[in-house]
Amino acid sequence: MIQVSTLKKFGIVARVAAQQAGRSRTGSAVLKGIRATAASVGRVLHQLWLEVTGFTFLVLSGIGALAGFREYSKYQTGHAAGPGRLILAICFAASFAWFGLSSFWRVKRKSREPRAASRELRAKPELPGR
Repeated sequence: MIQVSTLKKFGIVARVAAQQAGRSRTGSAVLKGIRATAASVGRVLHQLWLEVTGFTFLVLSGIGALAGFREYSKYQTGHAAGPGRLILAICFAASFAWFGLSSFWRVKRKSREPRAASRELRAKPELPGR
């Protein structure tokens, strides 16, 4: 006999329970409320993720910029073998600054986008015969 995993069983039970709850007005309202809350929480968590990663990239860019200044001073005094490490530090700092700024730009762009879920909730249902 085929063994079904516990997670699969839980998924089946949850699906059946949701179908049964969706048949009543109260159950349907509760499910819609849960979906709306989950969508809102998911949107906020995604925004937080973008902001945290953007901040992390900007901090790493700052560390790279400090290394670039240190390498530049070594290069100016003649203690460096060549400009290779300086160029590498500049490229590192610039690329991580770009990653950090683009992450914050994505947060800003996503916050300005109209939310499809809120438009659907505000839409008035069409009445038959009109």
